[in-house]
Amino acid sequence: MSAFDSSEGIYLAGRNRKVVCSLLGNFFGYPSFQKRYGQQFGDGYQLAPRWQAALSNSTTLGVVLGLLATGWLVDMFGFKRVSYVSYTFPVGFIFITFFAPSMSVLLTGELLCGLCWGVFNILGPTYASEVMPVVLRGYLTSYVNLCWVIGQFIAAGVLNGLIHRTDQWAYRLPFAIQWIWPLPLLVATVFAPESPWWLVRKGRIAEAEHSLARLAKRGATDLKANVALLVHTDNLEKEIETCSTYMDCFKGPDRRRTEICSMVFGIQIYCGLNFAQYCTYFMEQAGLNTADAYKMSLGYNGLAFVGTVLSWFLIGTMGRRTIYVGGLGILTVLMFLIGFVSLAASANKAAMWAQSALMLVWIFFYDLTVGPLAYTIASETSSTRLRDKTLAIGRNLENVSAIVAGTILPYMLNPGSGDWKGKTAFFWGGLSLLCFVWAYFRLPECKGRTYEELDLLFAKEVPARKFKGYLVNAYSADEVTLSTEVAKVQK
Repeated sequence: MSAFDSSEGIYLAGRNRKVVCSLLGNFFGYPSFQKRYGQQFGDGYQLAPRWQAALSNSTTLGVVLGLLATGWLVDMFGFKRVSYVSYTFPVGFIFITFFAPSMSVLLTGELLCGLCWGVFNILGPTYASEVMPVVLRGYLTSYVNLCWVIGQFIAAGVLNGLIHRTDQWAYRLPFAIQWIWPLPLLVATVFAPESPWWLVRKGRIAEAEHSLARLAKRGATDLKANVALLVHTDNLEKEIETCSTYMDCFKGPDRRRTEICSMVFGIQIYCGLNFAQYCTYFMEQAGLNTADAYKMSLGYNGLAFVGTVLSWFLIGTMGRRTIYVGGLGILTVLMFLIGFVSLAASANKAAMWAQSALMLVWIFFYDLTVGPLAYTIASETSSTRLRDKTLAIGRNLENVSAIVAGTILPYMLNPGSGDWKGKTAFFWGGLSLLCFVWAYFRLPECKGRTYEELDLLFAKEVPARKFKGYLVNAYSADEVTLSTEVAKVQK
């Protein structure tokens, strides 16, 4: 229970970024925001395009820098101390955005907030993967996806409530909402134990045993044996990895682990998520008014919420590889269906509604499979000594990919540019198909494996599709045996 509470606190902080990122683009159309930060243009006010682009990407730039910094900060100071700082600083940074007198000050505030959001991106899944037992690891690491969905709920609700406001509070309230989170999360972190894995890496064995005692059920008697297992795994990784720098993520067995971690995060974008989020756009094209289209976004997020919760039942009964590869296959088929439906006449309202409905189905299956499983797979495949840095690389690939996707999509859809409309789905369907091929050949099954077993399987370069069939006897002769062929591979 302690592990769940503390991990939940780390995850909830990530919602702030989702609220701001979801609403920031809408501020550009608010008359009060334009008057406060724009320049007079005709009878009204407009924001210069360069400022729109800079403000839109400032938070993402901060996140990228925060992600890179987290790999070093956690390694040096541990999860708790980094969390304390990361929860405290945003309080001041939010003041900058809330009271910003100019666009340059607002951009600075968003950049500084982004640094903290980047830290939260790594702390959640990494901490959960290190404090939870193997059987529960998948549930809590995938829970981060649910927190993103809840953040979207908040953003959609705030946007729906502010859409008719014309005063300064139309854009100030979303910034003020961020002040809700830091204090309660800071208090929750005080009661959270430090990661026993981090303590072992620092040679603080007695403290690691105390941390495990807080995480284990009352009266547990196997604490010393569990600490010994952590020490054994850490020593094994020291033999495989001589250092723990970012460059080591691209050497030896960790190169493959970094590839897997980066791809499962990148595929969240490559499979067409940005395009599917345009479902309200197609609803408007089908005749739904703007206000009702915004309300439909709540239903969109409702499907995402249900899909993520149902994914926990799949995680408990099926393998990670099966869920991920199967889900990616379904998403690919749905994306091509959207494209084929778009071949109907552009004035066909039924076709527009069918595209919107298929997008909603796509979102449900995304949050049932690929969305939440990415966090679980990335947390499990990265080695314990390089986990923070490996996840930072993967998340940064996703962020950069999201920037590229967000830049090219308007050109694809805009009537004055590509005007592809629903045919854009063919592009994303093609990318999704390539991702499916990669996942089938490169994604291993990690369900039920201890980190030491995974270390040995990667060190022996076991093919991805054979991971599930290998038995690992790591604690006596350090052997890896393929159960179907009874073929022994000596260490």
